[in-house]
Amino acid sequence: MSDPVLLDVEDGVATLTLNRPDDRNALSAELSAAVVDAVDEVEDDDEARCLVIEGAEGTFCAGGDVNAMVELMGGAAELHEAVERIQHETHRVIRRVAEFHLPTVAKVDGVAYGAGANLAIAADITLASADARLSFGFRQVGLGIDSGTSYLLPRQVGVSRAKELVFTGEMLDAEAAADLGLFNHVYEEDFDERAAEFIEPIATGPTVALRHSKKLIEQGMDVSLKDALDNEAAAQAAVFATDDHEEGATAFMEGREPEFEGR
Repeated sequence: MSDPVLLDVEDGVATLTLNRPDDRNALSAELSAAVVDAVDEVEDDDEARCLVIEGAEGTFCAGGDVNAMVELMGGAAELHEAVERIQHETHRVIRRVAEFHLPTVAKVDGVAYGAGANLAIAADITLASADARLSFGFRQVGLGIDSGTSYLLPRQVGVSRAKELVFTGEMLDAEAAADLGLFNHVYEEDFDERAAEFIEPIATGPTVALRHSKKLIEQGMDVSLKDALDNEAAAQAAVFATDDHEEGATAFMEGREPEFEGR
């Protein structure tokens, strides 16, 4: 069997590929565990400066592994245990990606459905091909929302629109998802090349500063202005001591582009 996840680190970009194309990259227990392990590996890799998540062979992720759940539906107690196990694995993936310290980018080509849609928007930035589609269609299989929908989706589109997407299970095409702010950019052609161009300045940026900026933006959603300013001051004091700040300041004074090394 092929590896459920492929991981490649090159030029600061850690690319994690969901690799179950025959099952449309559905988040089985095996795949979910492999994703978490791969993210842990990226965290320990000093060469990695951003994380990119994509799906193999034209599908991003079809959500939770419904087939696995059906196979385990031998009885009420067994079903309850199966649901808990599957949700636990899926929830670990969403949290690991959403809380990862480096900048994260999801590359959505094809379908991102249910938990797969949440995986896409759990990233800091979501890029899409013209063929991308996205749905929070838990209702289609008679389930309530999970995998972070109640947290992630309203923050992206607002409460009322989130309810509409959940109640109807609407399948959004790439442009519709972008109009709602669920996709940052849609590339009509040359998806991989255009995405790589977008990612390159993130991967070559001042990594420590970007890491602090990411955390500050996330904290800023739930704190007062005073606390936000205090948090920024504390972070700036730490970033001020980095080599990349010295290089950035020197490059600015010399009128050239900085060459950041991520430290």
